[in-house]
Amino acid sequence: MKGSLKKDQVQKLVLSGIGFVVLLYVYFSFFLGPLNKGRATAEASMADLQRKLASSKSEMSKAVSLDGQAKTATARFAALKALSPEGAPIAWFPPRLKILFANEHIDKATVRLDGSTPYKEPEMADWNKFSWVIELPQTDFATLGKVLAQLENNEPLLGISRLNIRVSGDDPQFQQVNLSANSTLLK
Repeated sequence: MKGSLKKDQVQKLVLSGIGFVVLLYVYFSFFLGPLNKGRATAEASMADLQRKLASSKSEMSKAVSLDGQAKTATARFAALKALSPEGAPIAWFPPRLKILFANEHIDKATVRLDGSTPYKEPEMADWNKFSWVIELPQTDFATLGKVLAQLENNEPLLGISRLNIRVSGDDPQFQQVNLSANSTLLK
């Protein structure tokens, strides 16, 4: 009976096999399964938190950029506001332009208000758009170009909308110039 197993040994072997199968089932079902589910849940949670962290970092950089833009805009607004002296623009704007023209030897310049309209945007409630008519009865091209450059550089809120140049019949060296300009000024 050396090659055969006893009934007792066969039963022990079968019971050990069944016990091993039950042990594998318990290990995979009750220990390894929940562990894998927990790991998958933790990985999903970490991936979600990493996405939120990346989103927060981009939002922070946007906020810093927006803060810098706000400071720049506030400084620019204060500078533009400082360009508008106290009082009605009709009182100070035409003399300022006449002085600019007189400095370039353009005499008899006339500047008159053509109209004004308020801005509809609530953030622009303190500002008006003024339309001006500027007449220069006698000037030459070179002086006119220089004065227009100075005008647009000295008055950043001014834009020339129409320019009409006529040659004077008496002296072709000089021209008559009519300008329409729009400016944005405080009320």
